Amino acid sequence: MTIEITSESAMKQLGQRIGNMLTGGECIELVGDIGSGKTTLTKGIAKGLNITETVQSPTFTINRTYESKKGIRLSHYDFYRLADPGIMADELQESLQDSSTTVVIEWGEIVESVVPEGRLRINFVSPSVDTRYLTLIGSGEHATRLMEGLV
Repeated sequence: MTIEITSESAMKQLGQRIGNMLTGGECIELVGDIGSGKTTLTKGIAKGLNITETVQSPTFTINRTYESKKGIRLSHYDFYRLADPGIMADELQESLQDSSTTVVIEWGEIVESVVPEGRLRINFVSPSVDTRYLTLIGSGEHATRLMEGLV
């Protein structure tokens, strides 16, 4: 499934639609170049979860965790600056095993051995300054449910 996005607000709206469907236990992997909209989509996901904190990119902190008013925790990882997964892979594994946590991963290649096959992968392509094409590929119960909800 491919979705065309032509504005920052449309990216947040898509994220909000995804966030509204989350129940915990989901893994969402975001793949794309710097500036392609991964954190913007995550801000929308947080809004859909009724998270009131300001969502920031975890590029320098690797992980930021937010508590939602729905009782779901959002763990947002960004492994862009991480050369060796080490202990972060262990932390990620714990988050992935928590059924009350939804995990969003940016630059997950470094921890590929930990990222479950049953995930929603969103590939971001930026052919122009304003346009993004998001290709959603999913496997597993959670990913299938999310993709069906976006049709």
